[in-house]
Amino acid sequence: MRTVFFLLLAANLGLLAWTYFGADLASTEAQLMEQQLNPQAIRLLSAEQLVALAAERAKQVTERAKPPPPPPPPPKVTVAACLELGAFNPGDVPRVQQVLEPLALGPRLSQRRAEEIANYWVFMPPQGSRQAANRKSAELRKLGVEDFFIVQEDPKFRFGISLGVFKTEEAAQARLAELRAKSVRTARVGPRETAVQKVYFTVREVPDALASRLNELRQGFPGSELKECAPEGKRG
Repeated sequence: MRTVFFLLLAANLGLLAWTYFGADLASTEAQLMEQQLNPQAIRLLSAEQLVALAAERAKQVTERAKPPPPPPPPPKVTVAACLELGAFNPGDVPRVQQVLEPLALGPRLSQRRAEEIANYWVFMPPQGSRQAANRKSAELRKLGVEDFFIVQEDPKFRFGISLGVFKTEEAAQARLAELRAKSVRTARVGPRETAVQKVYFTVREVPDALASRLNELRQGFPGSELKECAPEGKRG
């Protein structure tokens, strides 16, 4: 009898649990199914739309599978084998060396000297005496002019002051303009054919950036040029 009693009790408890919990669970599942199978939200696709959708999905998969594009190549740097800066009077050489020193050119930088025929010069007329020429020289130094010499050998221009000799009139005029900027008023340009010594600075293995820098520095020396080195056999 005790066994029968406990079996009936368990059956009643199970029925009570189903009444309270089972019905709610069934109701919840029914609501979820109704939400998932909402007939108003279902849209049938045509065959063309299915083909387009498949093509778009395939394109996306292909793009994701592609490797990233390679980085662009570095810009090409042009390197000149040899450039020559000049020509300078020997008195200008220390100033040119000072200007080139920050570039740290090392063994790539060298000098060459050449004797050339100058056709024009910048000069001051004869001063009349050695003492007058010395006084004029002192005035030039006060104005910051160092590259000059007193003419002594030529009787026509004895005790005159040479301020530079040049191959072209344009270069001589550029030198005169530089002197005018320093308040030198009595200098002039004239023809004068004479042999003079000139100095060139040679720079090897010159990339574009260095060539641009050299050209900027060249502008501080009127009459100078930056150009490719001449072949060894054609240099003066």
